[in-house]
Amino acid sequence: MTGMIGHAGMVLAAATTVFGNVAALGAGLAAIGAGIGIGQIGGKAVEAIARQPEAISKIQTNMIIAAALVEGVALFAVVVALL
Repeated sequence: MTGMIGHAGMVLAAATTVFGNVAALGAGLAAIGAGIGIGQIGGKAVEAIARQPEAISKIQTNMIIAAALVEGVALFAVVVALL
């Protein structure tokens, strides 16, 4: 009987390790995606400011709001991946 319980514990530990690895991979992908998204937002904002310097305040405000939304979604994805 103890052999069976010991084997089940080892299988559970292995499954937990695999799940932990997949969760870490998901969290990393979420962080990379957020980095790419925020980089795109910043790059496009700089291009827009170069084209219309008089609209800098509107562009900057929209850029900060968009970056905050992307960061919020990325944080949510990391939390979900690690649960």
